[in-house]
Formats: sequence, structure tokens, C-alpha cells
Amino acid sequence: MLLSFLSIFLYLLLVSVACAVPTQSQEAALEELANKYTKRTAGGIHLPILKREARGLERRGVGSAIGLGDYVDISYSVLLTIGGITTSLILDTGSSDLWVMSDACTTGCTGGGRVYPQASFKYSGVDVALLYGDSTTGTYADGKIGDDTISLAGVTLQNQYFSAINKTNTSLVETGSAGIFGLGFPINSVIWNNLFVAQSHQTGNPKRRDVLKSSPLTKLGIKLGSPFPNLSKLNLWMPKFPDVPSLLGKVSPGVISRQTTTMTVSSGVYTIFSSYSTYGPFVPRLVTQSGLTSPMFSVTLQRDTIDVGGAVGQLSIGELPSGVTSNKLTWVPLRLYTTSEGGLPAPPNSPEEVYPITWEIMLDGVYFDGEMLPNSTVSPPTNGLSALVDTGNSLIRGPSDLISLIQSKLGPKGQFSCSQPHTLAFKIGGVLFPVDPRDFVTQALVNDVKTCEANLAATDAPQAGGYQFQWSVGTPFLKSVLSAFYYGNLTYPTHDPPKMGFLSTVPSDASDKMIAAVAAAAKANNNFPAVSQPPPSGTFTSLQTDSNGLPQATTSSTGTQRTSSGARRVDPKALGSLSYTCASWMHVVLACSLMSLWIWWL
Repeated sequence: MLLSFLSIFLYLLLVSVACAVPTQSQEAALEELANKYTKRTAGGIHLPILKREARGLERRGVGSAIGLGDYVDISYSVLLTIGGITTSLILDTGSSDLWVMSDACTTGCTGGGRVYPQASFKYSGVDVALLYGDSTTGTYADGKIGDDTISLAGVTLQNQYFSAINKTNTSLVETGSAGIFGLGFPINSVIWNNLFVAQSHQTGNPKRRDVLKSSPLTKLGIKLGSPFPNLSKLNLWMPKFPDVPSLLGKVSPGVISRQTTTMTVSSGVYTIFSSYSTYGPFVPRLVTQSGLTSPMFSVTLQRDTIDVGGAVGQLSIGELPSGVTSNKLTWVPLRLYTTSEGGLPAPPNSPEEVYPITWEIMLDGVYFDGEMLPNSTVSPPTNGLSALVDTGNSLIRGPSDLISLIQSKLGPKGQFSCSQPHTLAFKIGGVLFPVDPRDFVTQALVNDVKTCEANLAATDAPQAGGYQFQWSVGTPFLKSVLSAFYYGNLTYPTHDPPKMGFLSTVPSDASDKMIAAVAAAAKANNNFPAVSQPPPSGTFTSLQTDSNGLPQATTSSTGTQRTSSGARRVDPKALGSLSYTCASWMHVVLACSLMSLWIWWL
């Protein structure tokens, strides 16, 4: 009899515990989740990709903490709170400007994340026209510059300048985002440039617009005949090179010469430096105000196509992710632009200074399937081999002749067997950093996992008086590394040089995993998984780390993936990661209780 009472008591106790376990359907408030699952350390913020489907963003106050989202590995987004409205912005290291669509937008702004209320906008009187892409992928965003309180993961800046966009032809709404969060240097910010010029000219309430290209700008769309969006067209790189002589007021914008060596102009650079703390982009303002333990951020991107998993998508500001030490990374200096190349002049008190413009690094070489590629014939041989590291680029872009060479090696029309892994690698600081074979490819045809194409595209060759990078390495490369972006000293780089660090996350058996992914997709429905994860309304707990200590993702906790029609279906690989419901636990407990009663009866 005693055993019977104990069994009943155990049954009731376990049922009460089981029913207290949160289920997949029990969604917590966005702010509660953000505060609970975003890790804060002294001077550092760590934002994990959270894994449940969003049910719509909620209005939030400043001081929030939010995570990242991923749109089918094309764009990675972060939630920022702008003037009390939390919305999704694409994370972009290739540009420096922060902008969000406003509720006064008349063109191209419906269907994305929450828009900014124009009524609360503190307009500066200065307008902006932003251009993105290259000669083949031009898009624009046109709006007004103003300031408001902006928060990211509990770090808040008052009077942060940004643009409220009222006209655009970008495809951000298709990814669920409402703008762009640029993480580049102040000198490369068009918003900073326009504000600085307006303030310097002191003309009251000027309206200065950068001239849009005369060529038609087409709206980005969805690739027909494929379950994936048109990756080749998402390119958020800002091609407008800074006009330093014009900024310093010594040379008119139409003059080609960039020689600015007089003492007056050199002294004028002090004004530029002092403006960073007022007009600069969000993270550089934190750097100038010494608001971070270290003047840096780092990024890892999760894989949500081909074979869902890889490193947990994470943005860390102010320090490296927990468990990763600086000596594990390969660090290289940024490319610096001299005055004759269009860069900033050195200040009189430090005449040896040379400054970076963007996150551009020098390369030792580029390798395809183990063989080093020849020098490009379309790029000037004297400018060196370099690459832009760009989270706003969904492809790996390079010189047209080398891209054509790689595609010819792959097969007719650049198509090849998905079961034949290929490796593109970049030698950086003497170390080879391969692109994971699963990130190198995309499915070429619907209902066919036998035929693949490479995530490659040609881009414009560097020109004198402009950016000098030949390659732009986007998300296919960045899913294969932890990348660290170190601003250093923005005023005196010789005191603390800017640099980038890389740590490969590609496993030694990546090729085998690619072959296994093809076999698994062939057994399912002959389409690779393509998961889209909006900004957070749930959580994900990493059960394992790789050899570097980085948390490893598995799959979406929703267990869904996007198909060519936009419908969603269950991903069989995700079933093991779904939470048990209370009813499921009750069945388990009931079985255990019946077994106890049976033992008592015996």
C-alpha cells in the first residue's frame, strides 16, 4: 500500500513539474526574452540568433537587448530600438550608415519590419540619397537625416543621427527588415559626410543630395525556377568614394586631384575627428566615447541553407565571444589610403598617420580546389590584392576574368554536381581560410539536388581615385569564419592600429558533410533546406561547441523551412530539437506510474 501512495505522489509531482516546463507555444514577451538570453559582460554584448518564429515586433522602450535574424543566408539582421520603436535592420559591414524606413515613405517601404514614426523625428534640415551595389546591382534609399535615441542590446546613445527613408527600391522588405545598420568607419558614412559639410558651410538649413546614377534602378526580386531568392542581386556595398578634398573645403567636388598637403587642410582634419563623437555612426560613436572595453565587434553567421547548422549566429560588441581568446585569431592590418589615394591627410601633430576607409584587408592569394589563381588582368597590378569583408553581400564577388575562370573549371554554364565538393580559399596573413563547400554552392534547379551553382559573381574592377579591393567576400565566406573588426584609434592609428582577425570554423570533414547533405535532401523531396529566421521571439540553447569553443547551432526550433512557393513545411532534421509539450510529459509520467503500480501488485 505504501508503494501505491508513493507512486501516486510521484505521479502528481512529476505532472506538476512537467506542466511547468515552457512549451513551444508559450511565447514570452520580446523584452523578457531579450533580457534573459542576451549575455552582457563588462563592456561586451553578445547577441545570439534566437530560434522561434516571430509573431510581430512589439513596441519597446529604450535600453532593450535583442538578437539576430537570418533570411535564408542572404541577409543577417539585428533589432534596434529607434525612438521607442523596435525594428529589424540588416547588419552591414560594407557600409557605415544607419537608416530605417519611415511611416511617411511613399515608395518601396511596405511589408518589411516596423517603420519609424516620422512625427517623432528631429529633422536636421539635411537630406541624403544613398546608393548601394555596383554597376550591375544599383539600388537606392532616399530620405531625411535627423537624430533620436537609439538602443542596441541595452547600450543607448542619445541624439544619434540616422536617416528616415521615404523612398527606396531595395529588397529589404522581402527579407523582413526595415533598414540597414552600417558598421563601417565614419569617413565612409554619407550621413556623416552630409552633416559635416552642412555644418562646415553654415548655410542655415541646407539640403544636400548626392546625385543618383542616371541608369535605371530595378527592384530586387525572387529568382524564378529556384527555391532560393536571387542571391546575385543583394549587394549592399556603398560605391561612393569619400571626397576628402571637398570635405576640407580646399578643392571643389568636380576637381579630380586629391592632393591636399597644405598645413591649413591638415589642420582641418581636427574638425573631422571632433565631429565623429557627434555625427558619427552608432558603434564608432561608442568607440570615440570610450564606451566599450575594446574598440571592436565580432561576427559569426549561422548556416540556414544546404545543411542547417554551423556556428551559432552571433554579434559581439566590445570584446570577443566568451571562450575565444585573441591569440586564436589570425590578425591582419587594414588597407590604409594615403592622401594621394584619396584618404584623409595626417594632422600636423602626427604627420605619419595614414587612415583606413573601410574593412578592407590585403590577401596573399586566392585558391580554388588547392591551386592558386593567377593575377587578374582586369585590375591594375600595382594596387595589390585586397578584399572587402562585407556582411551585406550575399555572394563572393571578384574580378570578372577570375570568376569566369572558376566557373569554367566547375562545368558548362558554371553548373556542376552537388555531390562533388569544391573549395575556394583566401590566404590571409599566411593562413588559408577556406569557404565551407556547403556555403560555396546554391541549388540550381527546383526539385533537383544533383545540380548546383557557385555563390560567385563578378564585380567592378578597382579604379584610380576609388576603392582598391578586387574581391568582396560576403556571407558565404563569413559563415566559415569568426571575423573580428577592430577599429583601433580613429584619430591616431599609429597608437592603436585598425585590424581584422579571423578564425576558421570549417570542420575537417566539411566535404563529407556536403555529400551527406545532398543524400539527405535527395531522400526527402530533392530540395535543400532553406530556413528563414526572423528577429527573435524565442530562444535557442547550444548543446555543443566546436574545437575553438564557439557554440554550435543545429536547426530552427520551429522545424520549418521555406520552399519555392513560399509555403512552409516540416524539416525532418528539426524534429529532434522541438520541445516536449505538457501532454507528452504526462504520457511519460503515466507510463512510469503504471509500471510502479505493476511492481507493487507483484
